Amino acid sequence: MSESTGSPPGGGTPTVLVLDAPPPAPPPRLGALTGRARVLHADAESVARLLPEADVLLVWDFLSDAVRHAWPGEGARPRWVHTASAGVDRLLCPELVASDTVVTNARGVFDQPIAEYVAALVLALAKDLPRTLDLQRERVWRHRESQRVAGTRACVVGSGPIGRAIARTLKALGIATALVGRTPRTGVYGADDLDRLLARADWVVCAAPLTDATRGMFDERRFGMMQPSARFINVGRGQLVVEDDLLAALSKRWIAGAALDVFEREPLAPDSPLWTAPDLLVSPHMSGDTVGWRDQLGAQFVELYGRWEAGRSLPNVVDKERGYVPGH
Repeated sequence: MSESTGSPPGGGTPTVLVLDAPPPAPPPRLGALTGRARVLHADAESVARLLPEADVLLVWDFLSDAVRHAWPGEGARPRWVHTASAGVDRLLCPELVASDTVVTNARGVFDQPIAEYVAALVLALAKDLPRTLDLQRERVWRHRESQRVAGTRACVVGSGPIGRAIARTLKALGIATALVGRTPRTGVYGADDLDRLLARADWVVCAAPLTDATRGMFDERRFGMMQPSARFINVGRGQLVVEDDLLAALSKRWIAGAALDVFEREPLAPDSPLWTAPDLLVSPHMSGDTVGWRDQLGAQFVELYGRWEAGRSLPNVVDKERGYVPGH
């Protein structure tokens, strides 16, 4: 989807406000904007004060809630907000949703890296690699049989670019993959088909956006309808899963295992029971972060800024009511 933000402000150099990520994360490389934009940097404490000066807001710290809290304040607001993330749930507030401000996301940067990560998790679980590493550390030689992934079935929940990339990658492994979205269309099942597909899936992969409709969608009822041999993987948002219900499902052996890359609260607390849950792989929200990913995000913003600067339409425009970029 594309949408025009209108021509940039006349009679002056546009101001780009960057909500920086805390150290050690580096700031974005915006040298290409020298002479084309006045670049200001803010942290969570100063963003509310600087927001009225901005024509454009770059949310580099996409794990921060600062914009959502600052937006309802006094003064002018940017006409365009870009977040260096696929999800926008930490950004949107009622005032921003109701405004004329255009919101774009980093759609396209994380798709294939996350798909590769999911494939790695599927193979690791099927081939029992976590236990192999444990036995190696214990110097124990224990032969086991592993699972063949070709011929198994997957249900991928979330039909955006990330979900579609996951489906393509799993199909390349010989896994019969059903893709589920909000509404049915060619190649995509609708939400009404989800329960039926979950009940027959060997792999359930959650890559859905976080909205009012999807929050807590994986709960006791849905874990209870999965096969005892099924594995669950979440690379979407932590709040899509009722974590206590997942813990119960694992401890009761309702499902064979799970892998979580996102959590309700991040970073995961040292005393969280998820660290020691049986047959659960935990990773620190890293599925899309490959070498050079920050440079890709910065380059994407510079490219979008060029379109905005020229008064051209922008891609990756978020439907603020829905909370994601609508599919084609």
